[in-house]
Amino acid sequence: MSLPEIVTRAQWRAAREALLAKEKAATRARDALNAERRGLPMVEIDKEYVFEGGDGKATLLDLFEGREQLVVYHFMFAPEWDAGCRSCSAFLDQIGHLAHLRARGTSFAAVSRAPYPRILPFKARMGWTLPWYSSYVSDFNTDFEVTLEHEGELMERPGLSCFLRDCERVFHTYSTYERGLDGLGSTTSLLDLTALGRQEPWEKPEGRTSALGAPAGSGRVRYHDEYPD
Repeated sequence: MSLPEIVTRAQWRAAREALLAKEKAATRARDALNAERRGLPMVEIDKEYVFEGGDGKATLLDLFEGREQLVVYHFMFAPEWDAGCRSCSAFLDQIGHLAHLRARGTSFAAVSRAPYPRILPFKARMGWTLPWYSSYVSDFNTDFEVTLEHEGELMERPGLSCFLRDCERVFHTYSTYERGLDGLGSTTSLLDLTALGRQEPWEKPEGRTSALGAPAGSGRVRYHDEYPD
């Protein structure tokens, strides 16, 4: 095994400070990239997608659960598979308590092409309580480019899509796939992909705070059992 060089504390401090300058530059660059992402245009969804979940049939609007935004994780689970993708399962394992997303007007759901009766026992095995829906009877997976045709066969790939609603109108704002999922899973990393962002006062563009009336910024963070429903 190749291990780091052994140095004195003073040498380590000097190297750490040099790296810290680069880390701060990367943070500023990431903030600028997130602002540019929030500046993307959006596309209205005029197609009626039908999903199946724990409460039966649902529309894309239903997946919002009354909130302003929706983050969908495209979980690889083909209809003929006995279990979900291992990498996708590891991704869902690292999703934090959804109360923190919901407090900022954002819902989260997993969607797979497998029929819901096949999803349900695997979800129970994994011990997940987050919303998970089947898109088996719709074109959702193909339209959002996570089920692709290759040499006459359908192939799955992981992805994540963000949606925004204005009353009954639903808009697609962002999608990313495969390596674009690296580093995602925390509340802030998911909010950074959405049109409204973290809703912090320092974010650009201005005017993207939640319409829910809750205070913006980190001051709204609570223990997950203290958020109002």
